[in-house]
Amino acid sequence: MEEKLNCIQQKLNGLKKGNSMLSRDQFLKMKQNGDKITMMTAYDYPSAKTVEAANIDMILVGDSLGNVVLGYESTIEVTLDDMIHHASAVRRGADDTFIVVDMPFMTYNISIEDSLRNARRLFQQTKAHTLKLEGASQEVLELTSRLTEAGIPVVLHIGLQPQSVHVLGGYKVQGKSEESRKQLISDAKNAEKYGAMGVVLECIPKDLAKEITEIVQIPTIGIGSGVHCDGQVLVYHDVLLYGSERTPKFVKSYSDLNQITMDAIKDYITDVKEKAFPSDEHSYLK
Repeated sequence: MEEKLNCIQQKLNGLKKGNSMLSRDQFLKMKQNGDKITMMTAYDYPSAKTVEAANIDMILVGDSLGNVVLGYESTIEVTLDDMIHHASAVRRGADDTFIVVDMPFMTYNISIEDSLRNARRLFQQTKAHTLKLEGASQEVLELTSRLTEAGIPVVLHIGLQPQSVHVLGGYKVQGKSEESRKQLISDAKNAEKYGAMGVVLECIPKDLAKEITEIVQIPTIGIGSGVHCDGQVLVYHDVLLYGSERTPKFVKSYSDLNQITMDAIKDYITDVKEKAFPSDEHSYLK
């Protein structure tokens, strides 16, 4: 087990960031060229450092950190201070990767003045490259336009919106009815019209995601929305099975750190109980 963990660490240490940080224009060019965009969440310094070393295109500091690392029941409990704390750590761990940070619940669905003030604080204090807002209501679209004009790029998030899950009736696929399909297409078009640099499509049918991706000129990033999106995003902990007990249908896990870390900790406990650790190798003899 120790040899396996050492091997993994050596591989990570040997990875180098192949390219300098990508820009908004480069993401647009990737869409035009059919080059898929990779995005992954990261919530702290070590995960951000590892994700950057693996050459991810974008990092998302999602408000899902509330569920994943803070133990909240939902993203609704996440505060602006929570996002600033975690996004700042991610920025320190990945200073050569494009970072998108979520604005948390009820920090931008208020007066335009308060929304702009919250966005400025989050953007400045985290040194993020883009902020992400859920929804495409007229208020959110107008805020997107104002932020873009002020120099803060925006990514919009449509389809399943975790901050609005109580209004949407739970965590379920969106865009199944003809009316909701038309609304999502309109939302994506408006996202582009009001200056968003990209749009996240969460939990919508594969064919609808394809249609939206072909209609808009800005990149689409899918999560549970099929292969035709311009890019994909998954949660770091889901990909590695690190603390995640159950994963949604759209998640593919590439490792099982739950088992690896559990085995390592059990080996440590055994060594201590049997007085095999610390050995002379791990002791100061003189």
